[in-house]
Amino acid sequence: MDGSACGRNGCTGVIEDGYCNACGLAAPKAATSTARSAISSSSKGMSNTGSSPSSRAVAAGTRRSSRGSSRGSSRSQLGAGLIQLPELPSPEPEKQLLVEPKVPENKRYCANCEAALSRERGFCGKCGRKYSFLPSLKAGDVVAGQYEVKGPMAFGGLGWIYLAFDRTLTRYVVLKGLLNVEDEASATAAVAERKFLASVKHPNIVGIYNFVRHGGEGFIVMEFVNGRSLKQIRKERGPLPVTEAIAYVHRVLGAFAYLHAQGLVYCDFKPDNMMVEGNDIKLIDLGGVRRLDDLGGDIYGTIGYTAPEAGEGPTAVTDLYTIGRTLAVLVTEVQSFAKDNRYSLPDAPNDPVFSKQESLYRALLKATAQNPDDRFQTADEMAEQLLGVLREAAALESGTPRPAASNLFGPDMLALEHRGGIEPLLPSHTHLPVPAIDPSNAALRNLVNATASFDAARRVAALQPAREQHPKSMEILYLLAGALTDAGEYAACAKLLEEAFATDAWDWRVAWYRGRNFIAQGKPAEAIAQFEQTYFDLPGELAAKAGLGLAAEMAGQLATAERMYDLVSRTDNNYASCIFGLARTRAAMANRKGALEALDRIAEGSGLFVAARIEAARFSFQIPKLPPGPDEFAAAGCVLEKLTLQAEHRLRLSHQVLSSALEMVTAGSLKPAPQVKILGYQLEEISLRRGLEKCLRESAHLAPEAEKIALVDEANRVRPRTLY
Repeated sequence: MDGSACGRNGCTGVIEDGYCNACGLAAPKAATSTARSAISSSSKGMSNTGSSPSSRAVAAGTRRSSRGSSRGSSRSQLGAGLIQLPELPSPEPEKQLLVEPKVPENKRYCANCEAALSRERGFCGKCGRKYSFLPSLKAGDVVAGQYEVKGPMAFGGLGWIYLAFDRTLTRYVVLKGLLNVEDEASATAAVAERKFLASVKHPNIVGIYNFVRHGGEGFIVMEFVNGRSLKQIRKERGPLPVTEAIAYVHRVLGAFAYLHAQGLVYCDFKPDNMMVEGNDIKLIDLGGVRRLDDLGGDIYGTIGYTAPEAGEGPTAVTDLYTIGRTLAVLVTEVQSFAKDNRYSLPDAPNDPVFSKQESLYRALLKATAQNPDDRFQTADEMAEQLLGVLREAAALESGTPRPAASNLFGPDMLALEHRGGIEPLLPSHTHLPVPAIDPSNAALRNLVNATASFDAARRVAALQPAREQHPKSMEILYLLAGALTDAGEYAACAKLLEEAFATDAWDWRVAWYRGRNFIAQGKPAEAIAQFEQTYFDLPGELAAKAGLGLAAEMAGQLATAERMYDLVSRTDNNYASCIFGLARTRAAMANRKGALEALDRIAEGSGLFVAARIEAARFSFQIPKLPPGPDEFAAAGCVLEKLTLQAEHRLRLSHQVLSSALEMVTAGSLKPAPQVKILGYQLEEISLRRGLEKCLRESAHLAPEAEKIALVDEANRVRPRTLY
C-alpha cells in the first residue's frame, strides 16, 4: 500500500506506486520467502569466463528459473542513498543534433547476411539485398502533420533517431526510423513495436507515444530524454568510478524486472541505450524489444554484449548477460571486447579495477557465465547482489561502514555465542550467520522455540520428526542439516545435503551448509571450495566472504583470510566475528599494529567491546615471532586498567601480563626499564615479582579450597628474595 513502510530488513524506504523508494523492490508480500538464487562458478578461484566444471548440471538437469516480482524506482534514490553521483547538466535539445549525420563504415553491415558494406546505399555484393544508411528526414520536414523534424541525433542498431517538436503538445519528441530503409525485416520489427510498446509504462523506461508513417516509412514517436547516454559519459571520462557505474546499472535493473514481468525481453542493451537525466536514468531505444514467447522474427544484438546462446532465442537471462557486459565496459578498459574477450572477461590480476574489486568481478563472472543456468536468473536477484557490491564499494571508497541487514542471512552470531569469558575468541562455525527462513512456512510454525535453542541435540530432536512429516520442506531440511552439524553428526548432515543437491543443484544453501559442516569437522581445505562457490553464487553477500575468511584462516591461508575479514568488517562493523578473525590473522602474520587496529573496529557500545579490549591487551604482548618491548607491556597494562572486570578475571589477566614480563626479564630477552610501569609495577625483576606475588595471593582468596594451596605455593615461589 502506498505510503507504508517497505518492511524489508535494513530498508528505511516507503512504498510509492507499488515500489519501495529506497531499495526499489516491489512491495513485499506479507512474508518474505527465502530466496532460491544460485549459480555455479569456479570453486578454486576467479575464472575469466565465469564458468567451471561443475556437477550441478549433471545432478539437476535444466535449471528451474522463477521470475521475481518487478522492481520499481524512485527518482531520489539513484545510488540507493549510498553515494553522491555527479550532477550532469541538461544540454539544450537542438545542440544534440549531429553536424554530419553519417553511419561509420565500420557499422555498416548487411541485415541479411552480415557482410560488411562500404557504401552508404546500394546492393549487398554478397547476397544482393538492397540497403540504404542515409537519413530519410531533414530539418523542417513535418511528419504526420504534427512532428516538425529538427534533424538526426544518433543512429542505432535499428534506425536513425531524429529530434522533432510536437506542434500539438508543444514538447520535444524523438522519432525513431529505420537505419536501412530498404530492410524489410527492420520494417517488420518497427511495426511490431507499435502493437505493444505503447503499453510499457515504467519511470525508468522511455515512453512510447505513437507510431506514424511518413511517405513509405514508419516512425515510432518516443519521449525525448534530455540527458546523456552512458556511452557518451564513458567516452568523455574514460572508465567510471566503480560506485557510480554500479549505481546506474543497479537502477536500470528495475526496468528490466518490469519488462520481464510483462513477458518482454530487451535483447540489445549496451551503454548507448541508457540515458542519465537529472538524478535518474532512462532505458531508451526499445527497437529490439520482443515478447518472450515470440518464436519467430529477427533477433537483434551487438557483438561483445550479446550472450552466446541469444541467437537461439532471447530470454531474461540473456538480457542480464548484456547488463553484465555493459557494467564491465563502464568500469574498465576491456581490450578486444568484440574479439578475444567477446564472451569472456580479462583475468582479474591483469586488470587494475578487477584486481581491487573482487566482489564486482565475481558478480560480472556470474552475470556473464557461459552456461545460462549459472547466471543470475532474475533482474531482482542480480539487483540485490549488485546492491551488496555497491554497499561494499561505497564503504571502501569512503572509509565509512555501510551496514545493512541481509534478506538471505541473519546477523553475525558471535555476539549471541559469546558468554562473557576472557578466553581468546577462537574460530568456530557457530559464529557464521544462519540463512534466513520463511516465517510464514506452515511446517515451521510449531518449531520456533526448538530451532532457537542453543542446544543442538534438542533442535535435532525437534526437527527430525518434522522432517518426516514434511519431507518436501527444504526449510526444515536445511535447519536440520545445521543442527546435525552443531550436534557433531557430520555424516548425517552430509547425507541430507546430498538429497538437497539432487533436488536443486543451484540452491546456494547446499554449498553454504557443506562448508559449515567441513569447518566443524576441522576440514578447512574442503570448506574453502564450498565457500568459494557460495561467494560466486552470492557476490554481494558479506556472509559468503565471512565463511571464506573463516575457512582460509583455519587452513593457514592467511592472506586470503585477511582480505575477506577486512572486506567484511570495513563494510559492516557489526560482523564482530570477522573483526576478531582479522585481528587473529594479522597477529599470526606478526602484524601487531594491524591486529590492534582491527580490534578498534568494535564500537564502545558493543556487547563485545570488553572482549575486544581484552584481546587487544593480549595481542600487545602475546604474538608469536614478535617479542614485545617495554611499550607493548605498558600498553597491555593500560588497557586492562581501564576495563571494568570481575575481580577473578582481572587477576587472571594481570597474572598473564606480569608473568610474561617477568619471564622475559629473567631470561634476558627483555631489558629492565624501571621508568616503565605495568599495572603499577616497574618493569624490573624485583617490582614484577612483587606484583605477581600480590596477584597470586589475591587470586588464592577468591579460589576454591582445592586451588588455594597451589596459588599460595606459586606466590611464595615468585616473591622476591629478602633477608627476612
